[in-house]
Amino acid sequence: MPPTTALLVIDMQNTTVAMAHRAAETVAAIAGLSERARAAGVPVVTVRQRDADMVPGTEGWRVVPELAPREGEPVVDKTTPDSFLDTDLDAILTALGVTEVIVTGFATEICVDTTARQALSRGYDLVVVADGHTTSVRTAADADDLVPADRSIAQYNAVYRMIGWPGRRIRVRAAAEVDFGAPVGARDVRPA
Repeated sequence: MPPTTALLVIDMQNTTVAMAHRAAETVAAIAGLSERARAAGVPVVTVRQRDADMVPGTEGWRVVPELAPREGEPVVDKTTPDSFLDTDLDAILTALGVTEVIVTGFATEICVDTTARQALSRGYDLVVVADGHTTSVRTAADADDLVPADRSIAQYNAVYRMIGWPGRRIRVRAAAEVDFGAPVGARDVRPA
């Protein structure tokens, strides 16, 4: 059976985007991908973090305007890095017949990675959008503990190019390389 795809947009909220490395470029990549997905009839699922710093209804909690969900699109609120844990994400994807998720958002090492791995564990094929996820800007205080943001993003892209997961198809693609318009089965046939 051919894959049915959904695009996940994780935690692209005002608070997180304000601290994001290459924020404008990442938002633009995801916005373009979202528009192409919608035009092809591919569901766009928005995931929002909710915590002490991002309280529902506040400006910081809202999704940035360029990526705001459209009327009737699924929105999932979460309280952990795992977009599946204690949410209805799996039920939404199942109801839509989704077998493959395209993962984008913030933060590379936390919510994006956790959600990507959980998707694999739950039976979904995976596309990681190489230029569609980001992490926080590194400060001088972070220098001893965290790798530079560009290196972190590159490392996670490399991990997903190499990782094996029995029975799952995993690919890393630039946003411009994700082709929603190709016939199913002909989509994204480049080797990972």
